[in-house]
This record gives sequence, C-alpha cells and structure tokens, in this order.
Amino acid sequence: MSASFTKSAARNMFYGGGMFFFLLFVALTFNTVQSSPKRDNSRNLTEQVVRGKRLWEVNNCIGCHTLLGEGAYFAPELGNVYVRRGPEFIKAWIKAQPTGAPGRRQMPNFHLSDSELDDLVAFLKYTSEIDTSKWPPNKEG
Repeated sequence: MSASFTKSAARNMFYGGGMFFFLLFVALTFNTVQSSPKRDNSRNLTEQVVRGKRLWEVNNCIGCHTLLGEGAYFAPELGNVYVRRGPEFIKAWIKAQPTGAPGRRQMPNFHLSDSELDDLVAFLKYTSEIDTSKWPPNKEG
C-alpha cells in the first residue's frame, strides 16, 4: 500500500463518496416526484375499473399472475394482456378454463358473469394504459 494513502485521504474519500451518493439519491428522488404525476392514469379510473379490481382481488388472481411485475410467477404477466390479446380473447379464455390440455398449468373457472368479465377486462385495459416507461420493451413481455 502506498505511503501517500493516509487516514485523512481515506476519511475524505468516505465522506466525499457518501455526499456524492446522497446527492445522487436526492436528485433521483426529485426526478421521480416530478415525473410520477405525468405518468398517472387516474383520469381513466371508472366505477367499472374499480369493480374489475375488486374481482381481481376477491378471486386472488395475483396469487398466480403478475401485474406490472408484482405478484406470483406461476401464470403469465397480465399488465399488457389487453394490448397483446384484446378484450374478446380475454373473455373467451377465462370462460374456457380449465382447458384440460395435458401438461399445462390450469386456471380455475371462476364462473364469472358477462358483466363481471366486462369489469375485469376494463381493469386489465386500465392497467395496460399505465405509463411504465416502455417496460416491458415489447408487447409480448
């Protein structure tokens, strides 16, 4: 080790590095606070979306699926399923469960009514419209 590296130099690097990363943290926090309201999707929040979210919670969909990266990883991510598949496919898929395909994970049939399916699709449409800063990078996730 070099003789020019002293306790004083080590202390200065520690405090200087600590200050640098503290200021970086403050700057990134400020940036997040400034940009978050621009990415908000609350203007599209309707009563139908709220009912769909309630169905999502009551049926514990997050116990198998992920939504915008949060949840279980047993079943596919559904944050952009509305963009990938569309509303009619989503309704038909939920109604057709379980498919009985051998070797595949099976989704239970929740026996949702047509209005409940519309509510759930409205919720999935709402989540697909949230600005996630272009993540995932492609629509297939």
